[in-house]
Amino acid sequence: MNEDQFSAMLAVIVPPIIEQITKNSNVSENTAISRFYQSKLYEELSDEKSKLWHYGPMTLYTMYQDELLTGDYDYPEEA
Repeated sequence: MNEDQFSAMLAVIVPPIIEQITKNSNVSENTAISRFYQSKLYEELSDEKSKLWHYGPMTLYTMYQDELLTGDYDYPEEA
């Protein structure tokens, strides 16, 4: 996947995650964006080699919530 394709993939994956953070955390969209972009999960997600983009937005949101609660997250098992 080239850089443009990966950027387009992130542009599809990230907004639903931000929406869930905003909805479930009762924070503004700007706050949700800022918090997510500062997370370890986003740092890893933004590295194409991590392959985290293979997971859907809800799975990634759950991983983000785990990071907030425990400081870390586990990779879900693939079926």
